[in-house]
Amino acid sequence: MSAGSVSKLDFVLSLKGKADLTLELKRHLAPKTVGGIARAIPIEGNAHMMGDSIAYVDTNIKTGGEKLKTIFKKGDAAFLAANGSICFFIDDVSGTKPMTLVGKITNNLESLKNVKPGDIFSITQAGV
Repeated sequence: MSAGSVSKLDFVLSLKGKADLTLELKRHLAPKTVGGIARAIPIEGNAHMMGDSIAYVDTNIKTGGEKLKTIFKKGDAAFLAANGSICFFIDDVSGTKPMTLVGKITNNLESLKNVKPGDIFSITQAGV
């Protein structure tokens, strides 16, 4: 088994009725946080926006911050421990709230620009 397959977990991020995106979570970025997210799958909830650059979904995941950052690139996925949200970056962002980088969206990222508050996000295991 290659080291990449142990560290990388593949999920489908669905914007119900609009698009499916591939979400890669990477254990080496934040092992405790990624483990908590993986155990909580499937996750479903309303989409929310922070400005025009960050879409997020609230979860019931309770874990502290891990390797916190405030600068993120387009396509990054991060966990905001303050409210248990998984955030998806539509554009490069700097100076945001400290979050834990957990992975990235690897395809169809442009469809996140169509997210409206109240849309439904769903995160499920890939290949199921």
